[in-house]
Amino acid sequence: MGRVPPLLSALNASGSVYVIGVAGDSGSGKTTFASAIRHLLGDDLVATLSLDDYHLYDREERKKRGITPLSPDANDFDRLERDVGRLRQGLSIQKMVYDHSNGTIHGPFPFQPAKILILEGLHAFFTEKLRRLCDFTLFVDPDPDVKKEWKFKRDTGARGYTEREVGDELTRRAMDYSAYVAPQREHATVVIGISFSRFGRNLGWEENIYRVTLDLSPWDFYPASASLSFDFRGITSAHGRPFSFLFRPAGYQKRPAGTIELDGMLPCTCSESLVAFLEETTGRDPGNLLQECRMLTPTDFTRLFVCGCIVTHRLSIADNGTGS
Repeated sequence: MGRVPPLLSALNASGSVYVIGVAGDSGSGKTTFASAIRHLLGDDLVATLSLDDYHLYDREERKKRGITPLSPDANDFDRLERDVGRLRQGLSIQKMVYDHSNGTIHGPFPFQPAKILILEGLHAFFTEKLRRLCDFTLFVDPDPDVKKEWKFKRDTGARGYTEREVGDELTRRAMDYSAYVAPQREHATVVIGISFSRFGRNLGWEENIYRVTLDLSPWDFYPASASLSFDFRGITSAHGRPFSFLFRPAGYQKRPAGTIELDGMLPCTCSESLVAFLEETTGRDPGNLLQECRMLTPTDFTRLFVCGCIVTHRLSIADNGTGS
């Protein structure tokens, strides 16, 4: 019988579910990060709860009431807190489903948790109780220009909005975002900032190359193997693409933190130690996320790093014998 990977062993030994909160504005990229976490850790180990399913009103009713989905009045936090409490215990729930294609609500439908549960939405750790229920929190925070471009491309495509409707919606949402969504940054374990690359704005949409910042809180669970190694001979002779790495020992709002900034295309070899750590602890090859590339985008590295943090923290809980 083969060796059971440490993460799977820890999860199997626990009587509760490990909860990850992924928050950010609509169109911020939080769904992309949540999906990457799920694929890296194992689709069979991770379930994702979309918090859009806790909207109280459909799209038409919100228009009549003059409220956006970002307003607390548009969301059923009491039910969300009860459901997450049950899911954390490994119990199933009945929940509604919000259909983004037409803005309608259907259900209820059964939902079963896995060993790891991702809460993905606008308000993943909005209330004090939700913050207590989360073990790890991630806030995705693209620059306004990036978010605007993503939202226009997504909502005029997959969701069927006109450009005017998207522009009007962005205007209506701006105040609610500042009041209700952005403050969650202060409670996040890791804040991911995304802006256009200094090496060319067009690189974002064409090659998914953005300048990514990681605002890190003082925390004991950053993986020791999350090191960046550069082969200077290989870089200067064959790499062929610009990249940059910057560290600022600066504060993020009122909390002390370090800020790491990555931009351009990094050599894939720089993440070898982190990839090896994830393969060792999860039993899965993270290379499938990188699609056998010779170069690594800042977003790729950030996904690997965040998953490394999650695994390290979850294993530390098991080592302490406390359960999650």
